[in-house]
Amino acid sequence: MIQLDSLDMWNASASLPEQVEAAASAAVALHGLPIRSEIENIVILGMGGSGITGDVLLSIAGPFLAVPVVVIKSYTVPAFVGSSTLVFAVSFSGNTEEVLEAVTIAAEQGAQVVVVSSGGELARFAESSGFPSIEVPSNIPQPRAAIGALSIPPLVVLEEIGLFPGATHWIDLAVAQLKRRRDQLLLEGSVAEEIAENIASTVPLFLSSAAMGLTAAMRWKAQVNENVKSPAFYGVFPEACHNEITGWENLYGGSGGFSMVILRHDLEHPQVSRRFSLAKDLLATKVKTYQEHRAEGEGELAQLMDLVIVGDFVSLHLAKLAGVDPGPIPVLVEFKERLKG
Repeated sequence: MIQLDSLDMWNASASLPEQVEAAASAAVALHGLPIRSEIENIVILGMGGSGITGDVLLSIAGPFLAVPVVVIKSYTVPAFVGSSTLVFAVSFSGNTEEVLEAVTIAAEQGAQVVVVSSGGELARFAESSGFPSIEVPSNIPQPRAAIGALSIPPLVVLEEIGLFPGATHWIDLAVAQLKRRRDQLLLEGSVAEEIAENIASTVPLFLSSAAMGLTAAMRWKAQVNENVKSPAFYGVFPEACHNEITGWENLYGGSGGFSMVILRHDLEHPQVSRRFSLAKDLLATKVKTYQEHRAEGEGELAQLMDLVIVGDFVSLHLAKLAGVDPGPIPVLVEFKERLKG
């Protein structure tokens, strides 16, 4: 089978451990950061492959922070944003219009801003405004392949400020797990290849639990969308037990062409673990393929990044099976061009 990969997305995904290491180093000793006592809330601005930065921060650091975190994926910011707000404005290209408009409003309201980008208008905005800016390597082929470069610096910044002590240790543990998993994924017959073969030619639903699992499920869904150019969906337990599982009631024998992949991890609430067991009895017969995959690694960030890299490779194997080039996203490019008109 010929492998189409004009942007070298396979190697970009395989280099995630090194990308995370480099990103952590790039964010150390940043000048112009606010002091801990000045911050009462945190807002993260971003869209698409850059916007997942907010989801990573919220799921990993959020439970340990003494201040609330809000993720914004739109053009505006809440009215509470002001001088006591730390805003992370994240855009790989630096030209994402939603982020540019939102960060401009945030700055006008007096927010303290940290920029993460590879350049563009956002970097120029940071320079002209005197805001700290972290430069992301511009040679990464697509924003979705830059998840480490984009999501790790805010965690380091929070540690530097004193809001998230221990972030660097968590990052080290994540790098170690990513390297272990990467080496496994590069072998023939890997878990990612197996999952891809099982769910190929179906519409997959990725389910998990807690904020960390939700972030992983969202990532798997988006990677199938962009790398495979195919629909996919995600859900989260226990919420899905209060509505979504009813939607499968009248499907029999996988007649709908769906598959389910349950993303498990060590942060599951005991009752959620029970719910997954019960849901399997109810749902496994409703889809063509039902399977579970469990995260590995020490610590929340390691387990999240472990799920991320496995999901990335699942999507790449799906693209290969479908004969699709995973890199280019012509529909999104055309959509943005039409939006400018």
